[in-house]
Order: sequence, then C-alpha cells, then structure tokens
Amino acid sequence: MKPSIRWHTRLFAALVLTASLAGLAHAAAPDWKAVEQALGKSGQLQPGDVFRVGMPRTDLSVTVKGVPVKAGFALGSYAAFKQVGDQVMVMGDLVLLDQEVQPVMSGLFTGGLAVTAVHNHLNEMSPHVMYMHYEGHGDAVQLAKALRQALAASGTPLGGAAPAPAAGPMLDTKQVEQALGRSGRDIGGGVFQITVPRAETITEMGQPLLPAMGVTTVMNFQTTGDGKVAITGDFVLIDKEVNAVAWALRHHDIDVTALHNHALLDTPRLFYMHFWATGDAVTLAQGLKAALDATNSAKPAGSP
Repeated sequence: MKPSIRWHTRLFAALVLTASLAGLAHAAAPDWKAVEQALGKSGQLQPGDVFRVGMPRTDLSVTVKGVPVKAGFALGSYAAFKQVGDQVMVMGDLVLLDQEVQPVMSGLFTGGLAVTAVHNHLNEMSPHVMYMHYEGHGDAVQLAKALRQALAASGTPLGGAAPAPAAGPMLDTKQVEQALGRSGRDIGGGVFQITVPRAETITEMGQPLLPAMGVTTVMNFQTTGDGKVAITGDFVLIDKEVNAVAWALRHHDIDVTALHNHALLDTPRLFYMHFWATGDAVTLAQGLKAALDATNSAKPAGSP
C-alpha cells in the first residue's frame, strides 16, 4: 500500500521543522569584527561567548564629593552582545550627562532598542551624570549601528582607539584580595576591580543572563593619592538580601547611593545597590566582605 499524500505532507513538514530547529541551534556566530566596525570600538569575547565592548567616558572630568574619578572607575559605558538562537541580544549601560539623556533615548527608540532603566549610580557628582540601561534583539551589526547612531547625540568617544588610562598610585591589591577572599584585576589608571557572580542562574524569558552581560557584583578600588582609596560599584541582589546588605554597608560607614533595577524581565527579580566610600583600602574591603556574605554569591574558586 502506497503512503498517502497527507503522509508525505506531514513527513515534509516534520523535516522542515527539524532543519529549522537545527539551524537555530547551530546558527553561524556573528562577525564580531563587523560589529566593531559598525560601533567604532573594539571589544573582547568574554566567558559564555559574550562579546563585550567598553565605551568609557574618557571625555568627561567628573568628581564625586570632590574626588576625581577615573573613567574605568565609575564612567564605563558598555555593550554586551550574546547570540540567542538565530538572533543576537545586546544589553548594556550608557553614561550620560543630563542634557544627553533625552536625545540618546530617542535615538535608541529610533534604532529599535528598548530602555530598561534610567537613574543615578552615585551622589554629589560634578558634573551630574545619569546611567541609561538598554536592551535590543536582532542582527548584531544592525544593533551596533543603531547604538552608535544613538550615541552620536552624546560626547561618548567612538571611532578610534581609546587613549591608555593614565597610571595612578599603586594599591596593595594582595591585601585587598585577602580581605575580600576574592581575586581581582588591574583595569588600568590605578583602578582595581573585583567581580563576583551570583550562585544561581539568572534568566530573561528563559535565556541565561551571564556575568559578562553586567549581571554580577562589581567592586572597584581607585587610589586617591593620599594613601587612601575610593570605592564604588554595585551589589546584585534578590529582594530578601537588600536590607541585609544595606545594613552591612552602613555598619561599615559605606554609603548606599542608589537602589534600582537594571532589567525588566529578569528571573529571579534583581536589584542593584550602588555604594561609595573613601578610606583605608583593607578596612573598606572588610566592609564589602561583610555585605557580600549576606548574598547568595558564587564561592571563590577552590572553595569547598
């Protein structure tokens, strides 16, 4: 007995669906060089196949409570690209002067990108600076072009190699690492950074949000030239951790400067707590360690 036309039709549909799913699973990796050219900045492939492009506001001279801050310390715009199926997701954070906020937002909308948060990170900044978080989905190069077009309404330096950050005074990073129980890295200009991911998986609409996409606790140390340091960054928290971390920070004389979301559809729901303080590096690191102990953060490498 010969198979029916309906059977052949169903078989063909099944083969097409299988081929389509295979294509999604094995979609060609984006051309990151083309993304760099479209955006006007070079990037680096991070763990989890996240392509991250830093766009620090090296054009700005900003102080916080009279302390000059380096671009890598508190003025780091960025874009993080991650392939999701047959599309690319981009998310990041833009550092903007007050007068740049509305035109850049309009530019993002024109380019098909969404704004997920607008807020401060620090207090008593001069000039006043705001931070705009955004997200988009689509072709990687087109997303980069849209982002560059939106940033044309700001002074964000694009289209050339960034100047090397000026060297700053040395910091005893080993003592800081020992106090925090975590290793860090020198990001230039006298700024030392320690990042700590969450222990649980963070997702958005079923897709993992990785540490390199900005979903991680960040602690930055900048030498101030008087034997002391300034610290800033943000803790990534779930709801029940917010007040425990705030208490730990204040108990150690570290200012809590902002509390807010960065994304709209993250699971579990995340809150970001920004902080600031100046003083002895080890003493401040011990305060940060107390706050970190109140979170469900990933254990250091080699821990039981």
